[in-house]
Formats: sequence, C-alpha cells, structure tokens
Amino acid sequence: MGKRLAPNAGGEASTPVTVLLVEDDDVIRKSVAMALERYGYHVDTAGDGLTGLELFREDRHDLLLLDVMLPGLDGIGLCRRIRESSLTPILMMSARGDSLDVVSGLEAGADDYVVKPVDTSVLVARIRSLLRRATFTATTPAEPDTATEATNDSGRRLSFGDLTLDTAGLEVFRNGVQVALTPTELRLLLEFAAHPGIVLDRQALLRNVWDYGWDGDSRVVDLCVQRLRKKIGPDRIETVRGFGYKFAALRWRTSTTSTTSTTSTTSTPSSPSSRAGS
Repeated sequence: MGKRLAPNAGGEASTPVTVLLVEDDDVIRKSVAMALERYGYHVDTAGDGLTGLELFREDRHDLLLLDVMLPGLDGIGLCRRIRESSLTPILMMSARGDSLDVVSGLEAGADDYVVKPVDTSVLVARIRSLLRRATFTATTPAEPDTATEATNDSGRRLSFGDLTLDTAGLEVFRNGVQVALTPTELRLLLEFAAHPGIVLDRQALLRNVWDYGWDGDSRVVDLCVQRLRKKIGPDRIETVRGFGYKFAALRWRTSTTSTTSTTSTTSTPSSPSSRAGS
C-alpha cells in the first residue's frame, strides 16, 4: 500500500504521513485506522507491543499511536523502548484516562494522550498538533539582554550559562554536549526562553506549545517539564506555586565567548525527518 498525502491545516494534501497504530482490540484498531485513512493518513497497525516494535524498526513512521494496555510488551514499555532510539512523536491512548496510565506514559516520553473512546476530529487535531511541533520553524526565543547572542555559519545561537540553543539548527547543547530533546520538549524550552523571567501558566503553555484550543490536562505540562529538567538541569525552570513556571534566566551566567563550539555529543535519538527504517 503506497503512502498517502495527509491534509495540512487548510485541509489540502501536502506531505506523506505514516502513522503506526498499536492497539490490541481488533474493533478499535480497525475503526481508528479507517478513520485516519479517510483523513489521508497511511496507517500501519499492530495488535501487540512486540509486533509494533518490529514494525517501527522496519519502516519510517511520522507518528506513533500507542494503546496503554497491550499484551506482552505494554504501551508504556513500548514507549520507553522507542525513546531509546527515536524522537518520533508519540500519542498514548488510555481507556479511562487513569492517572497512573497518563503519568506513566508521559514519564516514559509520550508527547500527549487521549482517552478512549475518542472522537475522530479530536484525535486528528491532536495528531496534526504533534506533527506541527515536529516540523515547526523556530523564531527568536529570547531577548538580547538575558542571553549572549552569537552568529555562526548555521545561524543564530543563544547561550544561557552552560546551555546553548541553536535556533537555526534546532539543537540544544549543555556544556558543549548535544542534548537530545523530543519536538515537544524543544518547543517547550523555546517557549520558556522566549519569555525569560516571566511566569507562564499551564493553560497558556498548553495553548502555545501543545496547540490546545481548550483547557487541557495540566499534567501533560508538568511531566514534560520534569523530563526537560532532567536533560537541561533542575534549576533552569522554576516552579511558581499556584501559577505555573518561569524560565530562570536571571540565575544564569551569560557566556563570555562569541560562539559556542561543540566538542562531543551524546548519542542522539533520530528525529522523524532523519530516521530511516532499519
């Protein structure tokens, strides 16, 4: 089956998009796949976690739609396995919106979740939002008086102490070592860096980063912040109790050099655009 063209925000076919759907319930799996195909997506399906992992490794997928409750390797375990080697957007499906399911999925590296049964229009909206995050073009993420600016061959870099954001290459470095961020984590970091010292409430972050047009589950933000802190340092993002979060730019020392050169990198999981099926 050849790849289809998924509609863009305006409803017209644009780029080929392949979704990997892993769901053990035959009826739900078939109905969700058919619904997504009507919207122009190419859908690969699996009924268990291990088969889903095999399909993921065999071909390139732009987005993963994983059920939490799967036989053998469950959705949480599958999400963790995938995050070991890939930054591909992951949307979890929970039967009840159970708190443990939601938290476990987000901690494992999922970008967002939906509760089954989910209306097709809502599901497609979440998928489009995740795909936009994976392909967005960064704008200037910080004011000049709070960061040391440097321009190099690849574009504009912003340095905050030991943290450097390459806004052209969409790369993040800490002490010269590349930090692997998912598209959602990267967009969240850039949103914070665009408003240094300003408190951002969770619903505003859901609107600006997750593209929610409605009040959403603030745990999505909290768990993404938690993952981001583990990667860039625990003191970069302050919690302002009762309000939200603040990018703690004033705590940081600005760089003393005009450019940042990277001497080593971590083992960086591949992004959807660069990952080839193996």
